[in-house]
Amino acid sequence: MALSSSHDPELTLGRKIRQIPWVFVLLVTMTASVGFVMLYSAAGGNLEPWTSRQMPRFGVGLAVMLVVAVTDIRLWLRYAYVFYGLSLALLIAVEFVGAVGMGAQRWIDLGFVSVQPSEIAKVTLILALARYFYASRVEDVGRLTHLFVPALLIAAPVILVLGQPDFGTAVLLLFTGVVLLFLAGVRAWLFAFAGLAAVAAIYPVWQFVLLDYQKARVLTYLRPENDPLGAGYHILQSKIALGSGGLFGKGFLQGSQSHLNFLPEKQTDFIFTVLAEEFGMAGGFGLLGLYLLLLIYGFAVSLRCRNHFGRLVAMGITSAFFLNIFVNVAMVMGLLPVVGIPLPLISYGGTAMLMLLFSFGLLMCVFVHRDIALGPGAASGD
Repeated sequence: MALSSSHDPELTLGRKIRQIPWVFVLLVTMTASVGFVMLYSAAGGNLEPWTSRQMPRFGVGLAVMLVVAVTDIRLWLRYAYVFYGLSLALLIAVEFVGAVGMGAQRWIDLGFVSVQPSEIAKVTLILALARYFYASRVEDVGRLTHLFVPALLIAAPVILVLGQPDFGTAVLLLFTGVVLLFLAGVRAWLFAFAGLAAVAAIYPVWQFVLLDYQKARVLTYLRPENDPLGAGYHILQSKIALGSGGLFGKGFLQGSQSHLNFLPEKQTDFIFTVLAEEFGMAGGFGLLGLYLLLLIYGFAVSLRCRNHFGRLVAMGITSAFFLNIFVNVAMVMGLLPVVGIPLPLISYGGTAMLMLLFSFGLLMCVFVHRDIALGPGAASGD
């Protein structure tokens, strides 16, 4: 996957279109196509109700991704805080007008579509933190007082998402923020101190923050066999499906756990299990191979970018993408508690798909503008 370079900072629209990394677009389309096939299988060999809705969403998201890719990167820098503020406003609005589903209040129903603001916050947090650190001097990043603002930028959406409650997304937001702090050059001793503080906070968080169902998920993670028909049902069925797939799987549309409805949330959280049961370990590694190519591309883009804002955006998006994959796959294998995190590009979901493709558009935008030097006045439009 060659990353060609252009050293002319003045890019016309035509040149931007030619600079779009079409191999990356192809990889994204191939990965999403795996999702369409698995949603078709999860529905028992029917396009309804999931595949027929997911494919048009991907088409819209793909168009958004390409538009974002050719948008001037200085626009995203200039309005990063505005986008972040809008996402916070949507998270606050969920508390008052949010629709309740599966025991949580996470969506805003607009009539023709439901929006999940926490998915939007995943992207806007990266933009806001990259905007904050792009103009920071090295000596400033090392000062504790300089970290007060980014700490607030991270804490605000995390607290709001926890209140929905959506513990899994809150954890992903927190870890994405921590990764960006590390990439920005924050001193290692601060992470060590934060780690000790996190350990000390385990007991009060368990006692006063986590709800009963969240505690049950942690206990189920430790010993799912204690409640095989209750809290441990999801993960035990997932393990059965994963194990029964073997090396090459039972065959397309032949997965018994999913088609006999033993496997819960097969179109969202546990769709990797559907794939592994039907196509086995080979199919699972095939999908992970596509993910690996996308991750390699993302890290390569960040290394080639000349401006600090673009580097942080690319690394933040790639790291968040990796965290989503890791948490979902580890969750269905029983290595992590079940936290309700969808598998990127594969699981059914509108906002998650659109925001992921939007973030990929930002990644491609960084690549298209990789040789643009963003001076001190870029954020203000000077």
